[in-house]
Amino acid sequence: MTASPTQCEACRDAQPLTFEFTMAFQPIIQLSTGSIYAYEALARGIDGSGAGSVFQHVNADNQYKFDQTCRIKAVKLAAELGIPCYLSINFMPNAVYEPERCIRTTLKAANDYHFPLDQILFEFTEGEEVLDYGHIQRIIRYYRSQGFLTAIDDFGAGYSGLTALANIDTHMVKLDMALVRNIDTDVTKQAIVRHSVAMCHELHRQIIAEGVETEAELQCLVGLGVDFFQGYYIAKPGFECLPEINQAPGLDAFHRQ
Repeated sequence: MTASPTQCEACRDAQPLTFEFTMAFQPIIQLSTGSIYAYEALARGIDGSGAGSVFQHVNADNQYKFDQTCRIKAVKLAAELGIPCYLSINFMPNAVYEPERCIRTTLKAANDYHFPLDQILFEFTEGEEVLDYGHIQRIIRYYRSQGFLTAIDDFGAGYSGLTALANIDTHMVKLDMALVRNIDTDVTKQAIVRHSVAMCHELHRQIIAEGVETEAELQCLVGLGVDFFQGYYIAKPGFECLPEINQAPGLDAFHRQ
């Protein structure tokens, strides 16, 4: 449930985080145009260690501060790197008490570092069962009213399923990588993704496939009508930098002079 103003202020005024972290950036591409659509900001340890090394320190007491700090770091680095497209930022709905208040950090960071607000995409990620869809609807509705793009992350895994799709009106849906892995040889996954794409397109939502690791997976997903792609086959995350798109079959459009 939405916290009271007092609770929100208590979280906002919490003590600094006791751990440090930074960001890596991974491109999300649109093959049909041969362009990079967005870069997703991914938490990393300051030594380059993976997200797990960061999230092991996140708990109910510091998740609000962590979520807000992620936004600031992502926007600051994106501005320094001159990201010319969308910046995709993950947010945890349990760390957003009042959308109007919690968004202020993002607005201030964008203003301080001169990053365009209309280039921000928020990915909603939920690791626990959603008991209050009304709260998440309010968050998404408010973000949309402010001109931000929104997406459901990890669709098809955990609690990010059809109920979330029915109750959360985002612009985009990101397929979980478990559905993508070896999809070229798995007719069951192909059927699930084919119908998910058709359903999302009927609902006017675009599909992102994450975790693409092979040319065969990429070509299969293209054939199934997926709109955007992300994964190691395209580019590994760049630690505090924007990585180059790989020289690989199927990605020629990104390397033409």
